[in-house]
Amino acid sequence: MTNSTFKPVVYFKENCPFCLKVRLFLLEAGMTEAVEIRDFVPGSKQEEDIRGELSPHLVKVSFPAAQLEPGRYIAESDDIIAFLAVKSGHEPASLPVFGNYVEGPFKTMMNLWKENQQLKAATI
Repeated sequence: MTNSTFKPVVYFKENCPFCLKVRLFLLEAGMTEAVEIRDFVPGSKQEEDIRGELSPHLVKVSFPAAQLEPGRYIAESDDIIAFLAVKSGHEPASLPVFGNYVEGPFKTMMNLWKENQQLKAATI
């Protein structure tokens, strides 16, 4: 397979806010047909298979993850979006649904997560 025929593969875990962020970018940028999407439910056989596929290529398997080019794997939502933005020609900041998610619910979830981590650290 050559790079000109390679389709990036994106791996999504169900109910993952970082995965939703990438999925929203793909949808709003009109890129769902430009990538292969592999979804799984946590605890499923698909998860086990996907983790087995990714583990030789990533230091730590987390989601979302992507094979952007043959042999080039990453597992960071912002890096995946940056790669796809260049490929699509869409600036993430120009996409209203994506922006509303990132600056609204996603930002709130991240702030709550950070606060929870601080509270946990203070009790140890």
